[in-house]
Amino acid sequence: MMTVSVEAFFHSSTSTLSYVVFDMAGGHCAVIDSALDFDLSSGVVCTEFADTIIEYIRSNQLTLDWILETHAHADHLTAASYIRSKLGGKIGVGRHIVDVQAAFKPLLGMDDLNISDYSEFDHYFEDNEEFAIGLLTATVLETPGHTSDSVTYVVNHNAFIGDTLFMPDFGSARCDFPGGSAKQLFDSIQRIYSLADSTRLWVCHDYQPGGRELKYQTTVGESKTDNIHIKGETPETEFVEFRTERDKQLNVPKLLYPSVQVNILAGQLPDGFIKIPISKAF
Repeated sequence: MMTVSVEAFFHSSTSTLSYVVFDMAGGHCAVIDSALDFDLSSGVVCTEFADTIIEYIRSNQLTLDWILETHAHADHLTAASYIRSKLGGKIGVGRHIVDVQAAFKPLLGMDDLNISDYSEFDHYFEDNEEFAIGLLTATVLETPGHTSDSVTYVVNHNAFIGDTLFMPDFGSARCDFPGGSAKQLFDSIQRIYSLADSTRLWVCHDYQPGGRELKYQTTVGESKTDNIHIKGETPETEFVEFRTERDKQLNVPKLLYPSVQVNILAGQLPDGFIKIPISKAF
């Protein structure tokens, strides 16, 4: 079995973890959950963080095969299209991204988005599909719940789980976005928990509760024992009730509409303006 090498990059303004996954023997890699720098108050988009990832790939003389999304993020703008323009590679996403596009298309007035032509991303992964990262074999597991398009990428004994779970001291993902489901999230977590206890779980965000140091990797066994929201023996009804009530108390992410608007287009920026829907409360 080929050895998997993982390099993590922390986008501090959104608490996002991006990963470069590669095999040193073959010299090929994938980027998982990249991010652009975006200032909401000024509307300025920068590439400093993405350029750090690009420089790492270039300095290690790696060939970029894939730019992968675990889901359509609601809290940061993906740098997938920008990275592809600099290094090549294919942008991959779970096939149910079309459901997210359909949910947000009318809300954001994206009338020119033709969902049926499957043109925004280079590849739409099926459940259990295998693909190559150089000499490595990766498997796609559909893990919906947080969003309908959420997937986990398993590479040997490493699982890149997006927002499905966080570090054990922060729990699990919210499920109140369009297409989200606490019941589906429970089932998806059980699918992750069915992996070997030694499987390393790489999270997409770390919010450093209590001001602790940054952490972004745990194991299936540790999460089943220590996760504050859902342990290995947690009943479905208990988790669904907890998750549903907790989600009612959460604020809308401040970058929800800019992020989704860009991310359902694989990181292509709109011409000139970001749309923010309004809802009258009077």
